[in-house]
Amino acid sequence: MPKVPANNFSLAGRVALVTGSSTGLGKAMAIALGKAGAKVALNYANNTARAKKSFAEFQALGLTGALFKADVTSEADVAKMHRAITKQLGPVDIVVLNATCDQPQKPIEDYDWAFYQRMIDFFIKSPFLLTRACLPHMKAQRWGRIINIGSEVVARGVPNFTAYVAAKGGQNGFHRSLAGELAPHGITVNMIAPGWIPVERHEKDPQALKDGYRALIPVNRWGIPSDLDGAVVFLASEASSFVTGQTLHVNGGLTVC
Repeated sequence: MPKVPANNFSLAGRVALVTGSSTGLGKAMAIALGKAGAKVALNYANNTARAKKSFAEFQALGLTGALFKADVTSEADVAKMHRAITKQLGPVDIVVLNATCDQPQKPIEDYDWAFYQRMIDFFIKSPFLLTRACLPHMKAQRWGRIINIGSEVVARGVPNFTAYVAAKGGQNGFHRSLAGELAPHGITVNMIAPGWIPVERHEKDPQALKDGYRALIPVNRWGIPSDLDGAVVFLASEASSFVTGQTLHVNGGLTVC
Protein backbone atom coordinates (compact mmCIF):
# COMPACT_ATOMS: atom_id res chain seq x y z
CA MET A 1 0.00 0.00 0.00
CA PRO A 2 1.35 3.47 -0.85
CA LYS A 3 1.99 5.80 2.05
CA VAL A 4 -0.80 8.38 2.39
CA PRO A 5 0.22 11.86 3.61
CA ALA A 6 -1.42 13.30 6.71
CA ASN A 7 -3.32 15.76 4.52
CA ASN A 8 -3.69 14.21 1.11
CA PHE A 9 -5.30 17.38 -0.28
CA SER A 10 -2.19 19.43 0.49
CA LEU A 11 -0.10 20.62 -2.46
CA ALA A 12 2.82 21.79 -0.32
CA GLY A 13 6.08 21.23 -2.16
CA ARG A 14 4.40 21.03 -5.57
CA VAL A 15 4.75 23.40 -8.52
CA ALA A 16 1.63 24.03 -10.60
CA LEU A 17 1.29 25.74 -13.97
CA VAL A 18 -2.10 27.17 -14.92
CA THR A 19 -2.28 28.45 -18.47
CA GLY A 20 -4.49 31.43 -19.24
CA SER A 21 -4.65 32.38 -15.57
CA SER A 22 -4.73 36.19 -15.54
CA THR A 23 -8.54 36.25 -15.71
CA GLY A 24 -11.67 34.16 -15.25
CA LEU A 25 -11.60 30.48 -14.38
CA GLY A 26 -7.84 30.23 -14.76
CA LYS A 27 -7.24 32.97 -12.21
CA ALA A 28 -9.62 31.30 -9.74
CA MET A 29 -7.93 27.92 -10.15
CA ALA A 30 -4.46 29.41 -9.72
CA ILE A 31 -5.57 30.98 -6.44
CA ALA A 32 -7.15 27.70 -5.28
CA LEU A 33 -3.96 25.74 -5.99
CA GLY A 34 -1.91 28.42 -4.24
CA LYS A 35 -4.15 28.26 -1.16
CA ALA A 36 -3.64 24.48 -1.12
CA GLY A 37 0.11 25.07 -0.81
CA ALA A 38 1.45 24.89 -4.38
CA LYS A 39 3.87 27.34 -5.90
CA VAL A 40 1.92 28.54 -8.94
CA ALA A 41 3.12 29.67 -12.34
CA LEU A 42 0.47 32.02 -13.73
CA ASN A 43 0.47 32.39 -17.51
CA TYR A 44 -0.87 35.00 -19.91
CA ALA A 45 -0.36 35.88 -23.57
CA ASN A 46 -1.59 39.48 -23.87
CA ASN A 47 -2.49 42.51 -21.74
CA THR A 48 0.50 42.71 -19.43
CA ALA A 49 -1.07 45.41 -17.23
CA ARG A 50 -4.08 43.21 -16.47
CA ALA A 51 -1.87 40.19 -15.82
CA LYS A 52 0.33 42.14 -13.40
CA LYS A 53 -2.76 43.36 -11.55
CA SER A 54 -4.05 39.78 -11.22
CA PHE A 55 -0.67 38.57 -10.01
CA ALA A 56 -0.58 41.35 -7.41
CA GLU A 57 -3.96 40.12 -6.15
CA PHE A 58 -2.55 36.59 -6.01
CA GLN A 59 0.45 37.75 -3.97
CA ALA A 60 -1.74 39.88 -1.67
CA LEU A 61 -3.34 36.63 -0.50
CA GLY A 62 0.06 35.50 0.75
CA LEU A 63 0.47 32.95 -2.05
CA THR A 64 3.73 31.95 -3.74
CA GLY A 65 4.27 31.97 -7.48
CA ALA A 66 5.48 33.86 -10.52
CA LEU A 67 4.00 35.35 -13.70
CA PHE A 68 5.02 34.17 -17.17
CA LYS A 69 4.09 35.60 -20.57
CA ALA A 70 3.82 32.99 -23.33
CA ASP A 71 1.69 32.04 -26.29
CA VAL A 72 0.86 28.44 -25.38
CA THR A 73 0.16 27.57 -29.01
CA SER A 74 3.79 28.35 -29.88
CA GLU A 75 6.31 25.53 -29.49
CA ALA A 76 9.14 28.03 -28.90
CA ASP A 77 7.17 29.99 -26.28
CA VAL A 78 6.14 26.85 -24.41
CA ALA A 79 9.75 25.62 -24.25
CA LYS A 80 10.99 29.03 -23.08
CA MET A 81 8.28 29.33 -20.42
CA HIS A 82 8.92 25.80 -19.16
CA ARG A 83 12.63 26.57 -18.72
CA ALA A 84 11.83 29.82 -16.90
CA ILE A 85 9.35 28.15 -14.53
CA THR A 86 11.83 25.39 -13.70
CA LYS A 87 14.51 27.98 -12.94
CA GLN A 88 12.30 30.25 -10.80
CA LEU A 89 9.91 27.86 -9.06
CA GLY A 90 11.15 24.33 -9.78
CA PRO A 91 10.02 21.57 -12.16
CA VAL A 92 6.29 21.48 -12.94
CA ASP A 93 4.40 18.74 -11.07
CA ILE A 94 0.87 19.86 -11.98
CA VAL A 95 -0.26 21.41 -15.24
CA VAL A 96 -3.75 22.85 -15.74
CA LEU A 97 -4.49 23.26 -19.45
CA ASN A 98 -6.91 26.15 -19.36
CA ALA A 99 -5.86 28.75 -21.97
CA THR A 100 -8.56 29.66 -24.45
CA CYS A 101 -9.50 32.18 -27.12
CA ASP A 102 -12.71 33.82 -28.32
CA GLN A 103 -15.46 31.32 -29.11
CA PRO A 104 -18.18 32.97 -31.22
CA GLN A 105 -21.24 30.90 -32.03
CA LYS A 106 -21.94 30.87 -35.78
CA PRO A 107 -23.63 28.69 -38.38
CA ILE A 108 -21.07 26.41 -39.98
CA GLU A 109 -21.27 28.36 -43.25
CA ASP A 110 -19.91 31.44 -41.46
CA TYR A 111 -16.74 29.76 -40.19
CA ASP A 112 -13.58 29.39 -42.24
CA TRP A 113 -10.79 26.86 -41.80
CA ALA A 114 -8.48 29.45 -40.21
CA PHE A 115 -10.90 29.70 -37.29
CA TYR A 116 -11.14 25.91 -36.97
CA GLN A 117 -7.33 25.79 -36.97
CA ARG A 118 -7.21 28.35 -34.15
CA MET A 119 -9.50 26.15 -32.06
CA ILE A 120 -7.33 23.11 -32.76
CA ASP A 121 -4.20 25.05 -31.84
CA PHE A 122 -5.62 26.08 -28.46
CA PHE A 123 -7.29 22.84 -27.45
CA ILE A 124 -5.17 20.12 -29.03
CA LYS A 125 -1.79 21.57 -30.02
CA SER A 126 -1.30 23.54 -26.80
CA PRO A 127 -2.15 20.61 -24.46
CA PHE A 128 0.23 18.43 -26.47
CA LEU A 129 3.10 20.94 -26.29
CA LEU A 130 2.68 21.60 -22.57
CA THR A 131 2.26 17.95 -21.65
CA ARG A 132 5.33 16.97 -23.63
CA ALA A 133 7.40 19.69 -21.93
CA CYS A 134 6.37 18.63 -18.41
CA LEU A 135 6.55 14.85 -18.82
CA PRO A 136 10.28 14.17 -18.31
CA HIS A 137 10.18 15.46 -14.73
CA MET A 138 6.84 13.80 -13.96
CA LYS A 139 8.07 10.45 -15.28
CA ALA A 140 11.38 10.74 -13.43
CA GLN A 141 9.64 11.26 -10.08
CA ARG A 142 6.77 8.90 -10.95
CA TRP A 143 4.18 11.50 -9.99
CA GLY A 144 2.32 14.10 -11.99
CA ARG A 145 -1.07 15.67 -12.57
CA ILE A 146 -2.33 16.78 -15.97
CA ILE A 147 -5.70 18.52 -15.78
CA ASN A 148 -7.45 19.51 -18.99
CA ILE A 149 -10.15 22.16 -18.81
CA GLY A 150 -12.78 20.95 -21.24
CA SER A 151 -16.40 21.93 -21.64
CA GLU A 152 -19.89 20.57 -21.24
CA VAL A 153 -20.51 21.41 -24.92
CA VAL A 154 -19.04 18.05 -25.96
CA ALA A 155 -21.71 16.20 -23.98
CA ARG A 156 -24.50 18.60 -24.95
CA GLY A 157 -23.74 19.00 -28.66
CA VAL A 158 -24.42 22.74 -28.65
CA PRO A 159 -25.52 23.96 -32.12
CA ASN A 160 -23.85 26.79 -34.07
CA PHE A 161 -20.62 25.99 -32.21
CA THR A 162 -19.02 23.32 -34.38
CA ALA A 163 -15.44 24.65 -34.32
CA TYR A 164 -15.24 24.89 -30.54
CA VAL A 165 -17.12 21.65 -29.89
CA ALA A 166 -14.99 19.73 -32.37
CA ALA A 167 -11.73 20.99 -30.86
CA LYS A 168 -12.91 20.35 -27.29
CA GLY A 169 -13.97 16.86 -28.39
CA GLY A 170 -10.44 16.34 -29.66
CA GLN A 171 -9.02 17.50 -26.34
CA ASN A 172 -11.35 15.03 -24.62
CA GLY A 173 -9.97 12.20 -26.73
CA PHE A 174 -6.42 13.37 -26.04
CA HIS A 175 -6.87 13.20 -22.27
CA ARG A 176 -8.59 9.81 -22.35
CA SER A 177 -5.87 8.20 -24.48
CA LEU A 178 -3.06 9.86 -22.52
CA ALA A 179 -4.50 8.68 -19.20
CA GLY A 180 -3.96 5.04 -20.08
CA GLU A 181 -0.50 5.73 -21.47
CA LEU A 182 0.75 7.57 -18.38
CA ALA A 183 -1.00 5.66 -15.59
CA PRO A 184 1.89 3.18 -15.15
CA HIS A 185 4.17 6.17 -14.48
CA GLY A 186 2.13 7.49 -11.54
CA ILE A 187 0.76 10.36 -13.65
CA THR A 188 -2.98 11.01 -13.74
CA VAL A 189 -4.76 12.78 -16.60
CA ASN A 190 -8.25 14.12 -16.00
CA MET A 191 -10.62 16.75 -17.31
CA ILE A 192 -12.85 19.35 -15.67
CA ALA A 193 -15.78 20.27 -17.93
CA PRO A 194 -17.33 23.52 -16.67
CA GLY A 195 -20.68 24.82 -17.71
CA TRP A 196 -21.10 28.39 -18.85
CA ILE A 197 -19.70 30.40 -15.97
CA PRO A 198 -19.80 34.09 -16.93
CA VAL A 199 -16.41 35.80 -16.63
CA GLU A 200 -14.84 38.92 -18.15
CA ARG A 201 -14.99 37.75 -21.76
CA HIS A 202 -18.75 37.15 -21.52
CA GLU A 203 -19.61 40.76 -20.64
CA LYS A 204 -20.92 41.54 -24.15
CA ASP A 205 -22.80 38.27 -24.70
CA PRO A 206 -26.51 38.76 -25.54
CA GLN A 207 -28.68 38.86 -22.44
CA ALA A 208 -31.29 36.63 -24.08
CA LEU A 209 -28.65 33.95 -24.58
CA LYS A 210 -27.61 34.21 -20.94
CA ASP A 211 -31.20 34.07 -19.72
CA GLY A 212 -31.94 31.00 -21.80
CA TYR A 213 -28.95 29.10 -20.42
CA ARG A 214 -29.57 30.22 -16.83
CA ALA A 215 -33.10 28.80 -16.97
CA LEU A 216 -31.70 25.31 -17.68
CA ILE A 217 -29.44 25.00 -14.62
CA PRO A 218 -30.96 22.53 -12.12
CA VAL A 219 -29.31 24.05 -9.03
CA ASN A 220 -31.06 27.32 -9.93
CA ARG A 221 -28.09 29.67 -9.90
CA TRP A 222 -25.20 30.76 -12.10
CA GLY A 223 -21.87 29.09 -11.55
CA ILE A 224 -19.02 31.27 -10.31
CA PRO A 225 -15.27 30.77 -10.90
CA SER A 226 -14.64 29.53 -7.36
CA ASP A 227 -17.01 26.61 -8.02
CA LEU A 228 -14.01 24.97 -9.72
CA ASP A 229 -11.79 25.24 -6.62
CA GLY A 230 -12.63 21.88 -5.09
CA ALA A 231 -12.45 20.03 -8.39
CA VAL A 232 -9.03 21.36 -9.39
CA VAL A 233 -7.46 20.87 -5.94
CA PHE A 234 -8.82 17.32 -5.71
CA LEU A 235 -7.53 16.34 -9.16
CA ALA A 236 -4.15 17.99 -8.44
CA SER A 237 -3.69 16.28 -5.09
CA GLU A 238 -2.73 12.88 -3.72
CA ALA A 239 -6.42 12.38 -2.89
CA SER A 240 -7.10 11.63 -6.58
CA SER A 241 -4.24 9.15 -7.10
CA PHE A 242 -6.67 6.38 -8.14
CA VAL A 243 -8.67 8.64 -10.48
CA THR A 244 -7.55 9.02 -14.09
CA GLY A 245 -9.10 9.35 -17.54
CA GLN A 246 -12.21 10.93 -16.04
CA THR A 247 -14.28 14.01 -16.89
CA LEU A 248 -15.81 15.91 -13.99
CA HIS A 249 -18.68 18.18 -15.05
CA VAL A 250 -19.02 21.34 -12.96
CA ASN A 251 -22.28 22.79 -14.24
CA GLY A 252 -24.97 22.59 -11.59
CA GLY A 253 -26.32 19.29 -12.89
CA LEU A 254 -27.08 20.43 -16.43
CA THR A 255 -25.60 17.37 -18.13
CA VAL A 256 -27.78 14.94 -16.16
CA CYS A 257 -30.98 16.48 -17.57
